[in-house]
Amino acid sequence: MKLLAKILLFTGIFTLHAATNQWQGRPFAQFKLKDQSGQIKTNQDFKAKWVVMYFYPKDRTPGCTVEAQNFADDYQKFVIQNAEIVGVSYDDVESHVDFAKTYQLKFSLLADVDHNLAKAMDVHSYFPWPHPSRQTFILDNKGIIVKHFEDVDPATHSKELLETLAALNKTTGN
Repeated sequence: MKLLAKILLFTGIFTLHAATNQWQGRPFAQFKLKDQSGQIKTNQDFKAKWVVMYFYPKDRTPGCTVEAQNFADDYQKFVIQNAEIVGVSYDDVESHVDFAKTYQLKFSLLADVDHNLAKAMDVHSYFPWPHPSRQTFILDNKGIIVKHFEDVDPATHSKELLETLAALNKTTGN
């Protein structure tokens, strides 16, 4: 009985660890989406630096607003870390225009209105309404995922990402 419990515990821990790292080392999904200025953006537009690709449920909701405001407040720190911030939600371009203007967001907000990118990155959620779950991917300059954040606190996530980018820059010599 003890042996069976140990096997189940080990299997559970291994499965959890494997699921957490499922994205590391894989290329980010290909996309072609409009940003808040109506320009079509693809993976090719975000090369040559780190990319913080963050998915969020909806413009102007409390958690999403806090997260976006923190990114806006820390924007120059991301620039210093050689990183570009890109937000993705199911909101349309018009909603992104209003959200970016209201909170003075200097980074791209992509309109994934068909939900294709969120589904490709396995962040699509159905409950309580269809929306991307709050998750973030850090991509290297070739579009490879180097870090995935599955459990995000909107109030502290910007600082967490800046610390991670500083460590990545230190290990890569940037």
